[in-house]
Amino acid sequence: MFTCGSCMLALQMPDVAPEAGTDLVGMVTQSTPINQAVLVILTLFSVASWAVILIKYSSFRTAARQSESFLSAFRKGGFAEAQGACEHAKASPLVGIFQAGYAEMSAQFRLTGGAAAPGARPQLKSLEAVDRALLRAAASEISRLERRLTFLATTASVTPFVGLFGTVVGIMIAFQRIGSTGSTNLAVVGPGISEALVATAMGLFAAIPAVLAYNQLTHQVKEFSAAMDDFAMEFLNIVERNFT
Repeated sequence: MFTCGSCMLALQMPDVAPEAGTDLVGMVTQSTPINQAVLVILTLFSVASWAVILIKYSSFRTAARQSESFLSAFRKGGFAEAQGACEHAKASPLVGIFQAGYAEMSAQFRLTGGAAAPGARPQLKSLEAVDRALLRAAASEISRLERRLTFLATTASVTPFVGLFGTVVGIMIAFQRIGSTGSTNLAVVGPGISEALVATAMGLFAAIPAVLAYNQLTHQVKEFSAAMDDFAMEFLNIVERNFT
């Protein structure tokens, strides 16, 4: 008799499983306006965060590739070669640092050029000024790299609470239905609670990729920052050897 009952249960399972997808769509379309508004907000957060993730990954990959080629040109041909490579490596944060340092050097050379003897090597007036120019440029480049990352952090921290808000409201409405009908039957309680839990699931769906991407992109920003510090020190070493 147990075997017969198991067979009957197995025969009924295919009839239940296909309705799961349509039930999920039905829960969303038939849920309360508050839950629908919460789901719309979470969907917008999710779409926007994925757009930021894709854009930042693409720009960071381009910046890393161009930084490698620019650094190779700088170490191979010095300032002249690096100046020519700037046009083809605009996405690299090293280019901004190089241009800031080179501009400060050129400004100092113009100030001291008249006093120098013909054919003499130009002399820097202040190496500290070049260092400050490099530091300002590095801070500007880091700010550019970190742009829009705060949105990912906001998405990761806010969307679970927005989803929780939708769940709490949905459960409150479900309990109100129980009170109005006076029935604790699962057929009465279940749909309302299921509708409420969809908001929490959507909040986690929006938050988890944002957290992972934010941590990874922040790590890449730190790597760029370390590369910029190394390049600035290398730039200063060359300047100090040749122009002081």
